Amino acid sequence: MNLVAADLNHVNAVILERMQSEVVLIPELAGHLIAGGGKRMRPMLTLASARLLDYQGTRQHKLAAAVEFIHTATLLHDDVVDGSGLRRGRRTANIIWGNPASVLVGDFLFSRSFELMVEDGSLKVLKILSHASNIIAEGEVNQLSAQRQVETGEDRYLDIISAKTAALFAAACKVSAVVAEREEQVEWALESYGRNLGIAFQLVDDAIDYAEDSATMGKDQGDDFRDGKVTLPVILAFARGSEGDRAFWRDAMGGQRTSDGDLAEARRLLAETDALGDTLQRARHYGRRAIDALGAFPPSRAKSAMVEAVEFAVSRAY
Repeated sequence: MNLVAADLNHVNAVILERMQSEVVLIPELAGHLIAGGGKRMRPMLTLASARLLDYQGTRQHKLAAAVEFIHTATLLHDDVVDGSGLRRGRRTANIIWGNPASVLVGDFLFSRSFELMVEDGSLKVLKILSHASNIIAEGEVNQLSAQRQVETGEDRYLDIISAKTAALFAAACKVSAVVAEREEQVEWALESYGRNLGIAFQLVDDAIDYAEDSATMGKDQGDDFRDGKVTLPVILAFARGSEGDRAFWRDAMGGQRTSDGDLAEARRLLAETDALGDTLQRARHYGRRAIDALGAFPPSRAKSAMVEAVEFAVSRAY
């Protein structure tokens, strides 16, 4: 955050300008989420990647704003799909304004993101970010079709999070190599960094859902559990459990076991099978891969900050 603070001010100015509309509900609803305490991690990755490459221009500001609009649009849509009531410790937009308004303002933000991409003038940038948007949508649909399917395998789960989370992390980093006019090897190094960081980030997020203090981290405790989202902790606990344990998970993911007592039982089974510990171990693995992807870049303040971003993503769970 310190590294990109000045750039982030420019990005925030773009965000505030481009979320305006004569339709009063649009900036009101969008502002609730955009100004709601988010870390701006994805646009910060665009800015940090540009710093890593010593890019001296300003194109990254609009592109970072486009990345944030894509992310915010997906959050608005996700909260409607999930029926979520809390995000970042605040009531979700769909609870305040209703589902139709949330979906439509999400569409507005998607369209704003594409305006910003087109204004950049690079077909390659447009291809990267539009493809990421497509992959995110596919990942969300894949997750929806896997919902409550407790037999979902680890490979499919990784496909889902690679699409719905890691794709935007990867694109956010890769576009900076394009605007800096660096060779494809650099593009792919940054893409690899972002993708592996995104996977690690989501693995930790899924573990946090079962943490005792998840409410203090801006999540409703047990959201994924009650929504029947089959995340890696559940996949591992189901695979390692007794037949009685598996019956519990089938009922829980099927929506028949959603009380606080059931959540406590889920936590007990996750601890007993070390499912949370192994989920976090996998997060550390992908975190190391992200750091390794930066290996060819010379030491710099930007590189150190990007390594710290990985360490932050993993350490949230501790």
